[in-house]
Amino acid sequence: MAKAPFSRKRKRRSGPLSWRVRLALGLLILLAVSTVWVTNVLLSDRFTQTTRNRAELRLALYSGNILSELRRNAIVPQLLARDPALIGALNSADFSQSSQRLISYVDEIGAASLVLLDRDGRTVAATDRNRLGQNHRNEPYFVDALRSNTTVFTSQAREVGGYSFTYSRRVESQNSVMGVIVVEVDLAKFERAWAGISDAVAVLNSEGTIVLATEPRWRGQTMAEALTRQTAESAIERAIKATADWTALPPDAYLRGEAVMRIDGRIPFRGWTMATFTTYASVREKVNAVLALEIMGFAILAALAFYALSRKTAVRMALFQRESAELRALNIRLQREIAEREKVQKDLASAEQTLEQSSKLAALGEMSAAVSHELNQPLAAMKTYLAGARLLLRRNRPEEAMTAFHRIDDLIERMGAITRQLKSYARKGQQALSPVDMGEALASSLSMMEPQLKARRVRIAKILPDAPVRVMGDRMRIEQVLVNLLRNALDATKSVPDPEIEIILASGETATLTVRDNGMGIEDLDALFEPFYTTKQPGDGTGLGLAISSGIVTDLGGRLTARNGTEGGAVFEMQLPILNESTQAAE
Repeated sequence: MAKAPFSRKRKRRSGPLSWRVRLALGLLILLAVSTVWVTNVLLSDRFTQTTRNRAELRLALYSGNILSELRRNAIVPQLLARDPALIGALNSADFSQSSQRLISYVDEIGAASLVLLDRDGRTVAATDRNRLGQNHRNEPYFVDALRSNTTVFTSQAREVGGYSFTYSRRVESQNSVMGVIVVEVDLAKFERAWAGISDAVAVLNSEGTIVLATEPRWRGQTMAEALTRQTAESAIERAIKATADWTALPPDAYLRGEAVMRIDGRIPFRGWTMATFTTYASVREKVNAVLALEIMGFAILAALAFYALSRKTAVRMALFQRESAELRALNIRLQREIAEREKVQKDLASAEQTLEQSSKLAALGEMSAAVSHELNQPLAAMKTYLAGARLLLRRNRPEEAMTAFHRIDDLIERMGAITRQLKSYARKGQQALSPVDMGEALASSLSMMEPQLKARRVRIAKILPDAPVRVMGDRMRIEQVLVNLLRNALDATKSVPDPEIEIILASGETATLTVRDNGMGIEDLDALFEPFYTTKQPGDGTGLGLAISSGIVTDLGGRLTARNGTEGGAVFEMQLPILNESTQAAE
């Protein structure tokens, strides 16, 4: 009878303890659910905005590439419509050399094709000789060009699929229309470049019709029609995902049954627009990774609570062991989630490097025109050496002719180096710099310009220091800048009776090379280093030499400036960091 009160007392104590445990566990579950829900909302919005910003950046890059390609080709019809050779061929009806002339232009321009039509719309010259003789008199680009005195842009659907984009302009001779020059712009290359990305991209004209797209079946459709082209199975799959995935985000549109984010942008060209569609897959992966960490934390708290309660009995000890095993399994899953997250971060870094490489490749369109400019100089020198060698051979002076051939071989090597420079630019990374003697680079540049200097009888005045002046750079690119400066000085003195070029090389805190001429000076100093700005006659230059030279000097850590001399003429000054003992030791 004495043990009964004690037994009732134990029962009274065990009741409130069980109630408190249940209340604590309920609060912990409520806290976990609330935290996970709030985290899901906040992180979903944050990562969605980050993905949207990157999609907008890609949209700006793609639209800039398209606009650059269109603007670069827009000037071509105006230049070719003034080509004396094409005008003469239309006047004389002798087109034997016209197609070859257009073929020589197409690689330099980077267009898809060039076509010359006579006044009746018949193809008389083309880069694709299979098109010769075709009649285009009813085509919009021919009719509109005859009616307009400016360059006409036309886009029309092809029978084989896709769209063709052309610039056309009429060719006149003595106020009489002789024909039409047609330049086809190669915008399909952007579709081929987009084929390797996960996003869907579409370009729409001013009428809302899709003219370029990563999905071929979208072309010729409106955006609303394109988005409705999905099978019933993908629509069912979309409904299942929307109801089953509790981390699903509100979509902007659906593609192939998957929720995607739609970004629209404007291309400043005839009312064109661009739309990109990015999936939410990366957003869900990031959000789920964080949610897994939070769930892991609450799981640890719950395991600790069960551990404290299970210490008093063997049954609760077994429960603790079971919870520990679950905790270890959860830890393994957490490590797997962390490894997947690290993989996602590596993929993101790789994607960023790919975007930077795409920016470099976008500049190759401009550099292709630059290569033609840089190759004109060694080609002109080779022509002069070949003429001299031919004359020497006729006079039975083979030793001197061999000297000319050696110089031609050096020029060919230089042309190869210029093309290798373009290839190295397209690759990721750049070659390492090396010490360069500015005096030797100047001597090599003067040797290359020697035929032009002798032909013009230009007096060269050089002021060089006794000690070598060395910089850390790329000798090929430095010589490229020097040749451009010498060529500009030579062209600036064409109208001067006593042409003179003064070259001064000095060393101090920087290596400074000054090129001064006694020409007419520079009228517009502000636009001097802008691409395609030139004061030369059409056909004498592309306006890229100084823009390229300024970019090269800037890449090497220096600067290129220009001013008018106090006694007339122009003065160009190139400054590069000097290579002294401390700099070389740091390198």
